[in-house]
Amino acid sequence: MLEALVVIDLKPEQQRVIDLAVRSGAYQNPGEVLDQAFEIIREQLHFEDWMVEQREAVPAHIETGLAQAERGELIVVD
Repeated sequence: MLEALVVIDLKPEQQRVIDLAVRSGAYQNPGEVLDQAFEIIREQLHFEDWMVEQREAVPAHIETGLAQAERGELIVVD
């Protein structure tokens, strides 16, 4: 199956970064540079989602810990 090509306009600085990455030998072509950039963005978005989930869970963890402390279920660490 053929992939549809999309044409985008890059700012000169964006094109320079892509060109430098390819010339460095780390990437075979501009597509590989963009694939890596998109993967980083996907990972960042996934991490941000995880952070939101954790932020919502923190109050429940605190409440659980306080209840355990009130019952005397503490662990003393020296």
